[in-house]
Amino acid sequence: MFGMFKKNKKADSNVSTDIYAVATGEVVSIDKVNDPVFSQKMMGDGFAVIPTSGDVYSPVAGEIMSIFPTKHALGIRMASGLEILLHMGIDTVELGGEPFDIKVKEGDKVSANTLIAKIDLAFLANASKPNDLVVAITNTADNLESLTLTKTGTASAGEVIGNVKAK
Repeated sequence: MFGMFKKNKKADSNVSTDIYAVATGEVVSIDKVNDPVFSQKMMGDGFAVIPTSGDVYSPVAGEIMSIFPTKHALGIRMASGLEILLHMGIDTVELGGEPFDIKVKEGDKVSANTLIAKIDLAFLANASKPNDLVVAITNTADNLESLTLTKTGTASAGEVIGNVKAK
């Protein structure tokens, strides 16, 4: 009874939240990504988009928690406590950030479909780097109740492709 006015740190837990395609392209389950770190879910459950456009959007609403120095990845924390890693390309850490133009900064609050980066897809192709945009829920074991992809195949940026539910 006395805890009834305490703020719930996970205000949105047990609520199913839509997730959106991060770019226009082909949506695939994470086990189809050609990198065992992702396909074997070592970084968590998720999905990927093989983009046809270099504009990258947030898959969920949340706060930008980290941007890697090489700009190839960033972290987003949802209000539910789920933590999202958006990894742009495979083995792109080696590129030193060159093909990535990050449009947000740490601490920014973003809504789903906020433009967060632009990628030079031609640069990635010339560097022989796959351009998979991998979205992984890094705290899957402790916090994820379910991830459901309702759409795979061709999708437009900002299109609902599934939902997540925190424990």
